Amino acid sequence: MHAPSLSDRTIDAYTDVTGQDRLERLRSLAGTLSESRILHVNSTATGGGVAELLRSIVPLCNDLGVDTDWLVMDATDDFFEVTKAMHNALQGDGPSLTEEMKATYRTVNEENARELEDEGEYDLIVIHDPQPLGMLDHLEATMPTVPIVWRCHIDLTDPTEEYLAFVSEYTKRVDHAIFSRSGYIGDTAVPGTSIIYPSIDPVTEKNRSLDAETVSAACDRLDPLSFENPVVTQISRFDPWKDQFGTLEAYRRASEDVSNLQLALVGGMAGDDPEGLELYEQVAEEAAADPDVHVLTDLPDTGVNVLQRESDVVVQKSLREGFGLVVSEALWKRTPVVGSNVGGIPLQIVDGETGYLVDPDDATGAGERVVDLLEDDDRRTKFGENAREHVRERFLLPRQLEELLDVIVAQRHPDQR
Repeated sequence: MHAPSLSDRTIDAYTDVTGQDRLERLRSLAGTLSESRILHVNSTATGGGVAELLRSIVPLCNDLGVDTDWLVMDATDDFFEVTKAMHNALQGDGPSLTEEMKATYRTVNEENARELEDEGEYDLIVIHDPQPLGMLDHLEATMPTVPIVWRCHIDLTDPTEEYLAFVSEYTKRVDHAIFSRSGYIGDTAVPGTSIIYPSIDPVTEKNRSLDAETVSAACDRLDPLSFENPVVTQISRFDPWKDQFGTLEAYRRASEDVSNLQLALVGGMAGDDPEGLELYEQVAEEAAADPDVHVLTDLPDTGVNVLQRESDVVVQKSLREGFGLVVSEALWKRTPVVGSNVGGIPLQIVDGETGYLVDPDDATGAGERVVDLLEDDDRRTKFGENAREHVRERFLLPRQLEELLDVIVAQRHPDQR
């Protein structure tokens, strides 16, 4: 296992985006945990929403006085092939689960769990998503009194039963589980649950306000994409569930009514996702014949910020979605979003007020909603203003951190519930 390098953060940086009462509540919760040592474990340091959240949460906890570490699993390609199949199957579509796959999963988790013995004692461990759950076999023997919290970031509304049964062998042994929506709990075996919506960090390079010079320079670097003509953007990992091909279809429908329309399909490859490069190449090949479609990968955070800020409409055409924080990222920048009515997306988009919701398989409808926004500047501006306030109230990091610390306090100090 290895610890990613992290930048320093201070809770004082959030004074302008959240209420003083919440900041004081955070300090109070942190004071209760001042003698605790907390560990977060996940499977990748880059390329996904979990890693992005931990890059903010972990240093902020330390700034608040809560001794917090983050360790990332070291694993083989075979392991990530298994866990990607697991991810897909838990969202409803995956191959049969073989004994060989189970053995690979258990072996790698055992190896990583053994490395924890060199890290000293922890008072609570947060395991993110299914990949590190197999560490429980070893942790129960070596740290039997340490509470284990499982943080599930994926959509479990329609899982493949054999995979859910395999995962439930572990989840029933954790002390508490956190889901992003109540509907995700389903038949998952867990002893106790909390619902915590994910959030965006408004002070990071990806989400902070930018001066005109920075915006202009970033736009120049995105050439030949031109912001003098309408731009529609989708920013997602290259993953089949994100449906970049459906977004292409929606763009083609919108192009029938909007001249000079451009599409930016932007994404990265998560370190634990072996399908990413293959799908990127397929999307790039599909888009190659249209000079107004731009397939971009691994943009710096400032480039993503500018693209979400300067695009006329953002699309999130997911087929399944754990939460989809790129929606709130765009809304925070006053850009309306047309998104699928799946997962956490309808929690973020208020249909007809901050954007539009469409059925996940309705590319034509998505294209028509894009046209509705592109042809009405006043509506687009009004939606953008509504969007900013909606995210401010519900989906900024201090709220999520407060709710997470509430759970940790309850597990560390159950007498204070």
